[in-house]
Amino acid sequence: MFANIGWPQLLIILLIVLVLFGARRLPQLGDNLGKAIRNFRGSLSGEEKEKTDNEKSDS
Repeated sequence: MFANIGWPQLLIILLIVLVLFGARRLPQLGDNLGKAIRNFRGSLSGEEKEKTDNEKSDS
């Protein structure tokens, strides 16, 4: 599906993102995206379940 995207198209997409969100918000967006990916991976691996199990045993 995305195999036909080349460097010119990628640069155009990045330029549009820069115009829409601005240079100040791009680091925040990247940080939030990274946190979301980490939370998603953690939920898949069961880290969240381990935390809730520990909290239940403490009370």
